[in-house]
Amino acid sequence: MAFKKLLASLGAGGASVETVLTEVNVVPGGVVQGEVRIQGGSVDQEIEGLSVGLQARVEVESGDQEYKQDVQFTKVSLGGAFTLQANAVHAVPFGIEIPWETPITMIDGQALRGMNVGVTTELAIARAVDSGDLDPVNVHPLPAQKAILDAFLQLGFRFKNADLERGHIRGTRQQLPFYQEVEFFPPQQYRGLNQVELSFVADGHAMDVVLEMDKKPGLFSEGSDTFRSFQVGLHDYQGTDWAAYLNQWLSEVGSRRNWF
Repeated sequence: MAFKKLLASLGAGGASVETVLTEVNVVPGGVVQGEVRIQGGSVDQEIEGLSVGLQARVEVESGDQEYKQDVQFTKVSLGGAFTLQANAVHAVPFGIEIPWETPITMIDGQALRGMNVGVTTELAIARAVDSGDLDPVNVHPLPAQKAILDAFLQLGFRFKNADLERGHIRGTRQQLPFYQEVEFFPPQQYRGLNQVELSFVADGHAMDVVLEMDKKPGLFSEGSDTFRSFQVGLHDYQGTDWAAYLNQWLSEVGSRRNWF
């Protein structure tokens, strides 16, 4: 029996874990809810801990190298140690608060290419940690974020892709160890412009909006006229014509540089 328990702790004949999300569509500042279901194996097992969290795949630059890294950016413990009886089912409901800075993964019902964000589950058994697969969540933009995204589309921009980069944007309210960049292809009237990149850094009251044209990889050139950062309230964004605002900035920079 002791041998069977050892095998169980290593995965042979042991517990299995399934995470079921109640609703996969969320917004920053919201809550993703679900339930972790642990199915007991052929022997009793000592469960040392159970937790769920949010994870994102992030680009990391190190010297001349660039690689992807899975970063867990929030974690919730679901109770302490307990004994899982053989063949028993143990169900634990949970709710994870979605940080305001969580990157968006959906725009107008379409998945934003390049995003990989979801819920992870960790089960600790006999000093070993078993991490489950990523259960994707669809993070939709806040109304203030959608207003600016819609302005780009109104001007004729097209989504290129999005990525998450490890690091911080100076001068913003950023708390997470990474930030999102949404890249746009410009329309014909902005000839000479390669692309525009957009970042949101939000909290519960407002967000920093960071825009840059023709961005060099890994550098935010705050001193350049191709960089702009401004603050938008989450509840008082409707008073601005964002398409006109963006067009004025693009036109001013483009005319100075003889792009358009």
